[in-house]
Amino acid sequence: MKLFEDRISSAVARVRIALALKGVEVDSAPISILGAEARSRSAEYLAVNPQGLVPALLTDDGVLITQSLAIVEYLDERFPEPALLPADPAQRALARSIALAIASDIHPLLPPRVAKRLGAIPGAESATVADWNRHWIQEGLTAIEALLSRQPEGHFAVGNAPSVADIVLFPQAINAERAGLALEQWPRVAAVISTLRIIPAFAVNAPLPRI
Repeated sequence: MKLFEDRISSAVARVRIALALKGVEVDSAPISILGAEARSRSAEYLAVNPQGLVPALLTDDGVLITQSLAIVEYLDERFPEPALLPADPAQRALARSIALAIASDIHPLLPPRVAKRLGAIPGAESATVADWNRHWIQEGLTAIEALLSRQPEGHFAVGNAPSVADIVLFPQAINAERAGLALEQWPRVAAVISTLRIIPAFAVNAPLPRI
């Protein structure tokens, strides 16, 4: 399998964490997503993935899968152990809902193409974009904290093992810290991230800082 990726992407980090938890190795195809010369917007890559986004996974059967959560679920179905979705239906739905609250409600407001558009608005400055990012991260993680607070305390977001909820939460929390937001304001989130930091599959595959 081949993974089209840029290691600065939190969406890519989700897939890399899932692969590491499964012990699955893939070929890496670096696709830069920043700057005027970003390969993600090249005709060559758009012919592969018309969205021009990463990650994208080319399977051994030649099928291209886009969108990080679709890739994670594909990996979970193809390589069942360890499972990335809890067995209990309610916990499985909760894990998905936390993952989607980040992947659908926080992340879409923060990628480079959004920052580029914001920066093009007359009167906008780099500080405007940074404030925009912090606002939506703050609002989103506050909601995640409330969801976690309704559940019994544990080492992971849902259940007793890493799930898709942790896979999506971890990169977002790392980026929140880099945006200048202290995780301590969200005690349940901070506790989960503290556990995940010492698990190699998470620690090694955190999104790389943007230079």
